[in-house]
Amino acid sequence: MPQFQAGRPVSGVSPDRRLAEGTARKTRLLSEIWKHRKQYLAISPFYIIFAVFGLFPIVFSFYLSFQRWDGIGEMSFNGLNNYRFMLLDPEFWKAVKNTFLIWFYSTIPMLFLALLVAFLLNSAFVKFRTLFRIGYFLPNVTSLVAVSIIFSTLFANNFGLLNYLLTSAGLDPVQWLNKTWGIQIAVSAMVIWRWAGYNSIIYLAGLQSIPTALYEAARIDGASTLQTFFRITIPLLRPVILFTVITSTIGGMQLFTEPQILVGNNGGAGGGGLTLVLYLYREAFVNNYFGYGAAVGWGMFILIALFSMVNWKMMQDRSDRNG
Repeated sequence: MPQFQAGRPVSGVSPDRRLAEGTARKTRLLSEIWKHRKQYLAISPFYIIFAVFGLFPIVFSFYLSFQRWDGIGEMSFNGLNNYRFMLLDPEFWKAVKNTFLIWFYSTIPMLFLALLVAFLLNSAFVKFRTLFRIGYFLPNVTSLVAVSIIFSTLFANNFGLLNYLLTSAGLDPVQWLNKTWGIQIAVSAMVIWRWAGYNSIIYLAGLQSIPTALYEAARIDGASTLQTFFRITIPLLRPVILFTVITSTIGGMQLFTEPQILVGNNGGAGGGGLTLVLYLYREAFVNNYFGYGAAVGWGMFILIALFSMVNWKMMQDRSDRNG
């Protein structure tokens, strides 16, 4: 404890000296900024654009979530009523359920398929690998609206290709877009078709970073292809797999274009295609409840963050047990 005499500490730095040092640091900082003003001016457009189109909408949406506003008239403070109504609305929880079901139907098969494709593309016996890589990545850059229209014809209730194949095999046609599970399968199929190639390229990059000496040593020891896949490839790809799981989770929670074009704003029959983003869009831009839509957006952000943390924790715990 410092001792005090006449109102000033015996040990330590005096307040006047601290103030002088703080002023000197600010002066040096301003001097450095002015010295490199041209460089700061050169990079300022990015930060200005980000502040206007990125940071401001985030802050404003948080403020808007506590307001009642139809987009035209005056705002009125609504407190926590928007969040309260969101938690009590059965349609919101139906959207949450549908989003998680579609994520489950699409993400797990898609990541497994992407890993299998990447493993095959990395194999020495595959010819024209560059051509295959381009082909698998093409769905990711294809117009999503065009893809949704094509899949709507594939899963059409009366004249769809799938029902044609079923009737050709002597089976009864399925009313895909008139059933909740049929709509969810159709949306999941679009997600798998679009993102399997993208994730396979990411897995391929991870596979190429694994030393080939490990595979050669495994073959010398008599390990089969299946054994090397589960004993070498999967353990060394865990960081890449974790990355794809997190990004796929974030993307799966933000599905909008696929169900919106396929079944419309209400999610189709039984609301089977009503995802969280489609629910937000309907409430904010169709029903003009902008304050409530902002609250749904923040609720969706919390759900995505929690679900991503759960996925990350599960992957880390599994990695620790196996490591």
